[in-house]
Amino acid sequence: MRISKAGLLVALAFLAPILVELRTVLAWADIHLSVLETVFVGAIIAAGLLLWAFLPEDGDETTSDRDVSNSEL
Repeated sequence: MRISKAGLLVALAFLAPILVELRTVLAWADIHLSVLETVFVGAIIAAGLLLWAFLPEDGDETTSDRDVSNSEL
């Protein structure tokens, strides 16, 4: 995973206020989204975030190479 589970949960939780404010900002530009369209956009963004989060990380190092226990410090 590219992000911790807690970090992913926080990122997904921040989507709700961002989407609500996105409707407000777009309304200033005379672009009106219905609630259903906002849910659809939110689902696309959430799916993209989840797809990115579950892709394997780039690089040659393995998980054991990245994890350092306290005894190695």
